Amino acid sequence: MPDEVLDDISHRRYNPLTGSWLLVSPHRTKRPWQGQQEAPSKVQLPEYDPKCYLCPGNTRAQGDANPQYKHTFAFVNDYSAVKEEQQEYEPEVITGDIASLLLQAQPVTGRCYVLTFAPKHHVTLPDMAAEEILPIIQTWTRIYASHMSPSHPLKAEAARALQAIPPNPDGEVAPPKHQLRYMQIFENKGAAMGCSNPHPHCQIWTTSELPEEPGKELSQMTKYHADHGRHLLADYVKVEMEKGERIVWQNDAFLVVCPWWAVWPFEVLVIAKRHVRALVDLSDVERLQFAEAVQEVTRRYDNLFETSFPYSSGIHQAPLDCTAEEAENSWFHMHFYPPLLRSATVRKFLVGFELLAEPQRDITAEQATVRLRDCGGELYRKSLE
Repeated sequence: MPDEVLDDISHRRYNPLTGSWLLVSPHRTKRPWQGQQEAPSKVQLPEYDPKCYLCPGNTRAQGDANPQYKHTFAFVNDYSAVKEEQQEYEPEVITGDIASLLLQAQPVTGRCYVLTFAPKHHVTLPDMAAEEILPIIQTWTRIYASHMSPSHPLKAEAARALQAIPPNPDGEVAPPKHQLRYMQIFENKGAAMGCSNPHPHCQIWTTSELPEEPGKELSQMTKYHADHGRHLLADYVKVEMEKGERIVWQNDAFLVVCPWWAVWPFEVLVIAKRHVRALVDLSDVERLQFAEAVQEVTRRYDNLFETSFPYSSGIHQAPLDCTAEEAENSWFHMHFYPPLLRSATVRKFLVGFELLAEPQRDITAEQATVRLRDCGGELYRKSLE
């Protein structure tokens, strides 16, 4: 374990990926778990819902009909946060004008997609085997490759990936009219995370600008590489594997840890062990191993409180339009941010001190790791069937 005194005193931990700090208060929770307990919940969703906008063959809110898809299905979000075409805006910059200095805005264009995980309305990632998750990762890879800039440093890797991945017409999307800068693949699971449709799906937002979080990470990784001549996450993988204190699970290609700097109680980071810059870098074997890692995380989450565990998750990788240096400094990883704290109904809220000062947690990353390690095995719902 870390220095034993850290188990008893409040302290701050540094997040090298963002350059930020968080407050840890382990003395507030002497035992790993003191919360209420509920009976196991069994998801009562039908295999097909005629009112669901995402089920095969159904009509969506804007009137388009879904195909009778068999694996994944991708389409442009009917209510996209960003659009390809909009009124042009060129902010006026006046030298010496305080308002133009403080009240800045910039236009953002892009395209947003929805991607269903499976045709069945009631099947989430933890219900699926790794082989069933693999088509999702293959679709992510094909969509990422189709949006890369013509001069992208990973164009050769993308071509090899596209040759190896079987096509899926229902999972294909047309490339955008204009080159976009970044692609954020993410999933909001559960009503607690604002998910408006229980049919298993994720979203893919592509934008003309590099968003704040991946931008901070890329900046930090670039600085670390310049200062030390090594990759930040390569060093972090090495440290975690040597210490073994926060490893939840691993295979040959991926390491799953509760990161040292975790903010959310059961936050998890999935990191490629070798220098994978983006989805297109993965081999056939590694794509399946990535599917295994995602399955392990989501199944353990559901088993932890015997409920369909809510979370937000997302992939960070090389931008769609990037320099050779930006591609070199990128390191493929996936964040899982779950809100549950003490039971299926008790959540962690980032309020008060967290909003006004800095994030804070009670249960340590090491305590959370032990809990998640112990949640392996068969998905709890199968014993309730």
